[in-house]
Amino acid sequence: MKPIEQVRQFLGQMGIDPDAHYLDRRKAAAQFQDNFQAPPGLKIEETSFAGLKAEWLYPEGARAAPVLLHFHGGGYVMGLPSSSRGITSALALGANLRVISVDYALGPEQPFPAAVDDGVKAYRGLLERGIAPGSIAIAGESAGGGLSVATLLGARDAGLPMPACAIPMSPWTDLTCNTPTYASKAQSDPFLTQNSIGGMAKAYLNGSDPRHPLASPNYADLTGLPPLLIQVGTDEVLLDDSRILDAHARKAGVDSTLEVWEDMIHVFQMFHPLLPEGKQALESCVRFLNKHLQR
Repeated sequence: MKPIEQVRQFLGQMGIDPDAHYLDRRKAAAQFQDNFQAPPGLKIEETSFAGLKAEWLYPEGARAAPVLLHFHGGGYVMGLPSSSRGITSALALGANLRVISVDYALGPEQPFPAAVDDGVKAYRGLLERGIAPGSIAIAGESAGGGLSVATLLGARDAGLPMPACAIPMSPWTDLTCNTPTYASKAQSDPFLTQNSIGGMAKAYLNGSDPRHPLASPNYADLTGLPPLLIQVGTDEVLLDDSRILDAHARKAGVDSTLEVWEDMIHVFQMFHPLLPEGKQALESCVRFLNKHLQR
């Protein structure tokens, strides 16, 4: 059995229903925290940062290292910084940097644009601490991947300097939820359906236009953004979101790299302990960070 099939079997045993309501999935999202064991040499500190709950993850002795600002996934309606520790810990150790993972506003309680406001607030907080923009990267997965791009746009429009680079993983960048891969990948995606993600979009937007550029960066002018590394699997309904984001970024003159991983599912990087492709994708992220970050 291929490793990806083992992961799919594991997800099936967990009873994940891709069409379940987001309120039911909030509980499942917390399981990643309960199952996570910090690898040797990694420190995790819960903190308050820029008025937001957050957690620092860093290798021992890396307190002066560059910083990765990270946004967790969860459709803008669920998730916690701790639910992304599988990814954030690997990047902290692999690239020898500090990760600040923030607990940004979630709908429907705090709808759009609250999450983007928090993203810009967190980035501004790093700058106000005296961290050079060239020593900051931004990353996130799924909704967090979309938020990483929206944060760049919000920061740019606020006149803030751009960070060194950004890594959107399986990003959700079109909240109209109507691209062709919702149909063509419907049978292969174990996490998301057009119906379920559409419900998340409705809850987050609270009546706002899904084509607003800060909600759906695929409708934005991406001019002036820093280098992007976009990673996505061929077996996820959000495949077109990444393809279109990359195409629009390139058209705007952005240095964008799109990695499409064959047979991989949504946020496959999370399963790197079981999945060779997940490990390889994170290694690619580390190379990208080392290339662009100033130390």
